Amino acid sequence: MLRVDYGRWGQTPADLRHLALSARHPRSRERFLALHDIAQGRCATEVAERTDRRPHTVMDWLHTYNEHGPEALMYRRTGGRPPFVQRSRRPSTKQSVPLSGKRPRHR
Repeated sequence: MLRVDYGRWGQTPADLRHLALSARHPRSRERFLALHDIAQGRCATEVAERTDRRPHTVMDWLHTYNEHGPEALMYRRTGGRPPFVQRSRRPSTKQSVPLSGKRPRHR
């Protein structure tokens, strides 16, 4: 039977649940919630069916966590075209809405 080695990383099942609820990206949330379910006694195959993933994918998440810790499961954008505007450079919603109520014209 597979088990989540959360003690190795100084965590508890409650910490896995907290990571699942607070992660910024949905993929990270999904991975930590799957680990939480396995730590609570669910089978990896059952978790895979519930999340519409393949069992080996869930087991890969488990092995990655056990070997490299929680940071290894955090989603990282690894390819593709970079975003047009960096998050830090995006104007806030308040600044981008014109005072006249008209939408700005884009060319």
